[in-house]
Amino acid sequence: MTASDAYYDRLETRDMEERTRALFSGLVQQIDHAKANSSYFADVLQQVDAQAVTDYDALATLPITRKSDLIERQKAQRPFGGLTAEPTGSLANIFMSPGPIYEPGQDVKDFFRMGRAMWAAGFRPGDLVHNTFSYHMTPAGSMMESGARAIGCPVFPAGVGNTEMQLQAISELRPKAYVGTPSFLRILLEKAAETGMDMSSLTHASVGGEALPPSLRVTLKEMGMASVVQSYGTADLGLIAYESGAMEGMIIDEGVIVEIVRPGTGDPVAPGEVGEVVVTSFNKTYPLIRFATGDMSAILAGNSPCGRTNTRIKGWMGRADQRVKVKGMFVDPTQVIAVQKRHSEIRKVRLVVSSDDNTDAMSLHCEVDGGDGGCGLKDAVEASIQSICKVRGNATFVTVGSLANDGKVIDDIRSYE
Repeated sequence: MTASDAYYDRLETRDMEERTRALFSGLVQQIDHAKANSSYFADVLQQVDAQAVTDYDALATLPITRKSDLIERQKAQRPFGGLTAEPTGSLANIFMSPGPIYEPGQDVKDFFRMGRAMWAAGFRPGDLVHNTFSYHMTPAGSMMESGARAIGCPVFPAGVGNTEMQLQAISELRPKAYVGTPSFLRILLEKAAETGMDMSSLTHASVGGEALPPSLRVTLKEMGMASVVQSYGTADLGLIAYESGAMEGMIIDEGVIVEIVRPGTGDPVAPGEVGEVVVTSFNKTYPLIRFATGDMSAILAGNSPCGRTNTRIKGWMGRADQRVKVKGMFVDPTQVIAVQKRHSEIRKVRLVVSSDDNTDAMSLHCEVDGGDGGCGLKDAVEASIQSICKVRGNATFVTVGSLANDGKVIDDIRSYE
């Protein structure tokens, strides 16, 4: 690669037939690897003849593994539910995401394959990257650092919070590139404008962890960002898809196979129809095959105007289950119930997730006798929300019987228009 290259590598502009042949040739080997080295896949794929899985129709006959099942599966067999294909003692890292769900990390160049997304965002060798994803427990910070380092970019590991110190570092170190959530980028830019700190060196951003509404992208560009593009990935799979400068859909990464299926099934939907994102990865450490993410999207017709030839998806279009992502962190219904169980006064809960001016907010509606929990209970519940969900939220109290009887524990009322 050189700084003048438009594409990360030649894989991005392959003929689609060549790409499909290469992917399914690799899949045959990956299935055999998973069956030989993962106790979970040895059982789940016991009856599968890897040599017969040579196209999308054959892939669609394989069983689904659901991310939503990982919490219970990992409880039964620590730490990874038998899904990994390398000994735990050989790993470089073990990460923990909300749930909790544990993920392996390995000392392999660009283990999560994030470099491709950063290249498409305009990052080039030698650019200093200001990385604001968390390095604490969760893998996001490490995911992004490994991608930047694969390109040849030095990284400032800013992590989350400490806004004033981050602004000082930006003004003095003069990074070109930002990695983090779009909402925190806006906070930094607004605070810099208020305090007179110079952030003019920061021109390119690769953002993720939460939705990027069109209005927020416009705002960020008006505040001085030349390019703000999204990547879509998970702690389990690494990069799944990414935007390019064309910003017309998200291009599927070259290191995965993506299907869109009817939620709750493994059945592919028609092109253009919204369904659940199911991903097969070629990661030898964590060989996830037909892994149902719980995210919703749809296939876009045609190729990207940027010249990359892989299939595109519309991007993140909500959740197939009630699990939500708030300020870059997943919040699971089991966590909400765990908050309730800490406080015997609460009869029923419903977490409402909203957005005000592109900033996420959570409010836990709690049924209590009389509808008034008092200041002491409010403070205690809000502390439990922060402790268990790892995201701040406020508590409001309503009378018993006030919440809808519709089975929802989490109600996401955000709009991304």
